Amino acid sequence: MANIQTENNQNNAVQKKRLILVVSKGTIDMIYPALVLATTAPAMGMSVDIYFTFWGLKVLTKDGVNSVKIAPVGNPGMPMPNIVGVIPGMTKIASTMMKSKIEKFWPDVYEMIKMAKDSGVKLHACSPTMGFMDVKEEDLIPEVDDIVGASAFLSWASEPDALTLFI
Repeated sequence: MANIQTENNQNNAVQKKRLILVVSKGTIDMIYPALVLATTAPAMGMSVDIYFTFWGLKVLTKDGVNSVKIAPVGNPGMPMPNIVGVIPGMTKIASTMMKSKIEKFWPDVYEMIKMAKDSGVKLHACSPTMGFMDVKEEDLIPEVDDIVGASAFLSWASEPDALTLFI
């Protein structure tokens, strides 16, 4: 590792021109980081694609876009013991508390999606996941650009000027 020089050190840095985010979890603590990156990258001259798959796909549904939650059980970052998280109603309480903290810094999820779209961000629903989760095209919010499979994602991710992050 010591003999590897970064391109920045060689003064010929490659500027990534495309950010590709894979959102596979639909919880508050996963969707906000993706949306913050997606709304920041266009200001830095990057095009952005977000590929929503598995539980992240639910965020693109009309019923799911503003009903994201946070699980207090099994989340080591939560400031409560796991045993408290299993009490009935704790997911709702933790989600409400998290949303009230977030609203001081960012709008709700749907407004963040609209901000991203206004910046040119492309939203892609994963077609195999739609079948797996029985999500129909009419269930999706109108901001979704298309429904694509893994081959489309892989073609974007293999571009030399693309930066791909899994969230």
